[in-house]
Amino acid sequence: MSKRQNPSDFLKQIIGKPVVVKLNSGVDYRGILACLDGFMNIALEQTEEYANGQLQNKYGDAFIRGNNVLYISTHKR
Repeated sequence: MSKRQNPSDFLKQIIGKPVVVKLNSGVDYRGILACLDGFMNIALEQTEEYANGQLQNKYGDAFIRGNNVLYISTHKR
């Protein structure tokens, strides 16, 4: 049986790793998680924007305001 984690532990473990950030609007941002704060404001590096599963744009760095985030998950590149 695996050890239970709280969300804070999970977020600390994924800093520097590839993630998918899904927004309330349905748009996905995929990139390397640089940092986040207590309000779930997120900074990503090597960011790609996807809408309806299609690549829309590429950004070097991106900042996502926490109140727009539906979820964040790990992603294999």
